[in-house]
Amino acid sequence: MAEEVQKHSVHTLVFRSLKRTHDMFVADNAKPIPLDEESHKVKMAVKLRTEYGSVLHMPTLKENLREKGGPNTGDPYGHKQYSGNQGQEVEYMVTGTHPYPSGPGVALTADTKVQRMPSESAAQSLAVALPASQSRLDANRTAAGVGDIYRHAGISERSQPPGMSVAMVEAGGNKNSALMPKKAPTMPKPQWHPPWKLYRVISGHLGWVRCIAVEPGNQWFVTGSADRTIKIWDLASGKLKLSLTGHISTVRGVIVSARSPYLFSCGEDKQVKCWDLEYNKVIRHYHGHLSAVYGLDLHPTIDVLVTCSRDSTARIWDVRTKASVHTLSGHTNAVATVKCQAAEPQIITGSHDTTIRLWDLVAGKTRVTLTNHKKSVRAVVLHPRHYTFASGSPDNIKQWKFPDGNFIQNLSGHNAIINTLAVNSDGVLVSGADNGTMHLWDWRTGYNFQRVHAAVQPGSLDSESGIFACVFDQSESRLLTAEADKTIKVYKEDDTATEETHPVSWKPEIIKRKRF
Repeated sequence: MAEEVQKHSVHTLVFRSLKRTHDMFVADNAKPIPLDEESHKVKMAVKLRTEYGSVLHMPTLKENLREKGGPNTGDPYGHKQYSGNQGQEVEYMVTGTHPYPSGPGVALTADTKVQRMPSESAAQSLAVALPASQSRLDANRTAAGVGDIYRHAGISERSQPPGMSVAMVEAGGNKNSALMPKKAPTMPKPQWHPPWKLYRVISGHLGWVRCIAVEPGNQWFVTGSADRTIKIWDLASGKLKLSLTGHISTVRGVIVSARSPYLFSCGEDKQVKCWDLEYNKVIRHYHGHLSAVYGLDLHPTIDVLVTCSRDSTARIWDVRTKASVHTLSGHTNAVATVKCQAAEPQIITGSHDTTIRLWDLVAGKTRVTLTNHKKSVRAVVLHPRHYTFASGSPDNIKQWKFPDGNFIQNLSGHNAIINTLAVNSDGVLVSGADNGTMHLWDWRTGYNFQRVHAAVQPGSLDSESGIFACVFDQSESRLLTAEADKTIKVYKEDDTATEETHPVSWKPEIIKRKRF
């Protein structure tokens, strides 16, 4: 009885047919293209002329030719091997008690024992004739050129380090950039910055201080806290001026407008509020986020507010009309930080999905997605003068170039959850972390010139040591930090410090930069 044919679904049959067709017509990409002998000869001839043109006229060692069986077998590309020394007896440097740097592979015989001053062409011919591997083995015994032979006369071994002349020997003394050994990149000397010292601790909040902002006139600053209040403090004296209540959960972001007398705040209650500071009242609400709002920023030149949220979006609002202009979708996890600038890309977001996105404000779409970080990006800061920015994550602080987000360098060493970054025009970058540590870096070189871990407020637990936000004031002479021990700490540069009293403990070590 005939065997029953197994029935397949139409879906399986279609895909089987598709696979057969694909296998039949697909190109075999793994198969190498056959080498065209003629074009290969042309290529090698051009390479020989451009790279080794200056040494092609020099003669080749006789022993090598004898092994290869004549002058033409060594060069299949039709170059003349001899032009300078044909018909002459080539003189060699000899092994043994010879006063000159010894030549490899020359046996001592009755003829070669005689000490003769080698001619310049003979010495160069020996250098050219050495194969690459042989020259590396004998680099510490073979002169780079005739000048070295005369200079080291009477010395049995070369005192020059072996690595210096390898490229020279292979090029026959020709300083060719393609053959010179490359020097490993070293960190340039960092600019000296005075150390920063704690000079004031301001208390008054009843919960973690989550956010901080300094007003454009540099008279006062504002903080938002887990106690659901917003407090305004005098910058010079540190005294409390005003408390604003209205949020029903932790206040996560505050910013003061430079264009109008408004203060904007956002919090874990999904609310975004606009406060009129002439009346100290909320005048506008911006509704739309579906979860806690983690950060906000104002556009420097137009009346636009940008907020970011745990709902994985950032929203662009018209300040006056309260309308949601765009919803920036694309992140796959909470958006932790957002920054605005006048130049393109005008919006930058960092997210718990480990990516940074640069956005087109007009189209409301992503321009670039940077995926180099391996962990949540909780902080982004824009340099006030350069067209660059930095991002902070537990794996690294990374610096980037605008407009395309080209990677510059890693700042490694702050091994903690980095909540906040701040940078001033002087090139001092500050990173504040969840464990209460604060690192100060030189922006240009990435040198970590100071580490600070301030003691917690008396009465607080040691575990309540954490920096949630930090900011420089408008004069950039004060650094304010918002902390988990319910305080605001103010730092200033140490005026008494000099480069002599606080030298840079820097060594020009070779940079080992991770690219990702």
